[in-house]
Formats: sequence, structure tokens, C-alpha cells
Amino acid sequence: MAMAEAPRPPGMMLLRAPHRAMFLGGCAMLLASFALWAVEIAARAGVAGGVSWTLPPAWMHALLVLGGVFPFFIFGFLLTAMPRWQGVPDLVARDWSHAWYLLAAGWSVALAGMLQSGLLVAGLVVVLAGWVSLLRVLGRVALHQNPDRLHALLTFAALIGGSVALGAWLPAIVMQDAGWARFATQAGLWWFLLPVFFTVCHRMLPFFSSNVIKPYVVVRPRWAFALVGASVAHGALAIGGHEALAWIVDLPAAGIAAWLSYKWRLVAALKVALLGMLHVGFAWLGIGLVLFAIQGVAATFDVHLFGLAPLHAIGLGYFGSVLLAMVSRVTLGHSGRALKADRLTVALFAALQCVTLIRIAADIGPTAFSSTLMMVSVAAWCLIFSAWAIRYAPSYWRARVDGKPG
Repeated sequence: MAMAEAPRPPGMMLLRAPHRAMFLGGCAMLLASFALWAVEIAARAGVAGGVSWTLPPAWMHALLVLGGVFPFFIFGFLLTAMPRWQGVPDLVARDWSHAWYLLAAGWSVALAGMLQSGLLVAGLVVVLAGWVSLLRVLGRVALHQNPDRLHALLTFAALIGGSVALGAWLPAIVMQDAGWARFATQAGLWWFLLPVFFTVCHRMLPFFSSNVIKPYVVVRPRWAFALVGASVAHGALAIGGHEALAWIVDLPAAGIAAWLSYKWRLVAALKVALLGMLHVGFAWLGIGLVLFAIQGVAATFDVHLFGLAPLHAIGLGYFGSVLLAMVSRVTLGHSGRALKADRLTVALFAALQCVTLIRIAADIGPTAFSSTLMMVSVAAWCLIFSAWAIRYAPSYWRARVDGKPG
């Protein structure tokens, strides 16, 4: 009689597939980063005492979210999906595990460095070492000869943009230089996150939809990557201090996003919750770009509208929604479970849409209510993703329910 396989320690299970370790790191980074931000918002509202951060709070928030939270999830997805895009064997632990250790250790030190001077730069240097290691791994995959490697090449180029943005935080922190901080923030948003998220959506949403919606015509035009060019141009204009002119590229980019949402059949996708969540998340991109365009046009006439509302429409609405939906889908599929969102996941996603609207209202509504709305939104965000992590994180250190490897 064959003996049953002995249970594997959680640490070994984490290294069985890249999404396990990276997604778990992302969960931890997300909760820690927004807990710090919640403390800052509570202090601003007079609900809690102030904290002596080693960075200006806005810099801290931008660094942790753009450079720490989203990259863990992006690396987890790309290390899993890009080899399949390129038709090469799946990556094994020795390809990426050392980089994960560097990212985890570096951000642990950097988080402590938000409160204790002298640690932040050291932590970021370790994080950058992890990034460079992963660039080498994913670069080999992206450059593999494949007739249809555009998505892999574009995401890899965006990862290079992300490493440049992360590296720019070093002179910003050492010299306390606002110019470098602006460069790091704008490059992280427009040269890294938005190009990665859009390219992944361009590749995956029509594919997912074609498996569910019948009949379905896959629409994946290459000219739509003009939106990535617009994103890069917006970043360059913002870095140069000319963000008011970015409406010139934001408006056509919004048109591309809206057209794709229509052609990818947003309404039909809503009939299947897990797919509909991805489509709703993508719809926020067009909304955010429209708000940026209106804001830019108004600014040319010295009229200032919306505050940070366009940024949060993209950051919370687009990035946040797609993250929750995509990571939930990948986690379900790679843990051997059915690709079906349960009631908790749907409820959390719906709550996230409300949080996005509340945060936007904090910027465009009456000033007297801004602090309260900001507190509500950050507290709700923390609760939503805490519940989501409790629901999905155990899958990362447990075996697949179907007994398959991975």
C-alpha cells in the first residue's frame, strides 16, 4: 500500500509556485501600508495623535503603494502568466525565490524605516536588488522568440520603468528633494503601473470573456496600445511640470478605454460575477482619464477642479478593482477551485466600488466633509482587504484541493 504524502511545511508550500509567495507578500504589504496611512489620516482629523514619520506623509504613501503594494501582485502574476504567454516552461523556485526573499526583507526594513531614521534607504537598496533579479528572469522570458510577444515585451518595458521610479526614491529620500519625489511618483504611476495593468487587461479580458460569453468575438487591436504611449507622455509632462497639458493625450486615451470596454462587452460580462468584476474595474480607467482630461482643460483657464479625484478613480477604482478581481481569479484557479466568486468576494468588490466613490467625493465635495470622507474611505479599504486576505491568503501556504502540483 502506498503511503500518503506527508504534509509540507507552509514555507515549502509558498515556494511551489511564484504566485503563492508574491501574493502573500502583497497581502502583507497592502495591509501594513494602508494601516500606516490610516494612522496618518486619523491624526490629520484629530482622532489620533500625530506620528513623526521619516518622510513627508504623501511621499510615504506614494512610495509604499506604487513601489511596494502593487509590484508584489504584478510579479506574482507575471512570473506565473508570462511563461505561458511565451510558450516556455513554467518558472521554478530557484528562478525567483531569492528575489522574493530580497523584496520581503527589504520592505520589512523599509516599513520600519518610516518610523526609524537610517533604515529606509538600506531597505530600498535591498528591494532594488530584488527588482533587478526579477528583471533578469522576466527579461529572458519576454525576449524569447515568439510571434506574439508584444504583451510580454510591453510589460517587461513597464517593469524597467518601475525600477527607474523606485530608484528615484533614493535621491529623493537622501536629499529630501521634492523634484525627485515627483519624478518617482509620476513615473511609478504612468510609466509602470498603468502600462502593466492595461497590457494585462488587453491580453486577458478578451480571453477570459471568450470562455464565458457565447458567441464572442475577440477584439484585441494593437493600435489600442496608443493608450500606453499616452500614459508615458502624461508621465513625462507631469514630471516636467506641464501636467495641465496632459489632457491632449488623456482625452484620446479615455476614448480608447471606453471603446474597448464596449467592444469587450461589459454588460454581458456582468452576468458572471468574477468576469464582471474585471470589466467593471477596467471601466474605471476610462472614467479616471476623462476626469484627468477635464481637470487639465479647466486648468488651462486657471480653474482648478477635482483635486486628487482623477488619481483615485484610477488608483482605487481601476488598479484596486482589477487587483481584487484578478488575484482572486488566479488564486482560485491555481488552488484547484472553481472559477466562481463567492458571496463574500462579490460583497467586498461592491464595497470597494463604494469606497472609490466616497474617496472621489472627498475631493470634489464640500471641504467641510473631506476629512470625514477620507477617514471613512481608508478605514473601509483596510477592512475590505483584511477580509479579502483572510479569505484568500490561506491558499498560498496550503496544498491545492485537487492534489495537482503548483
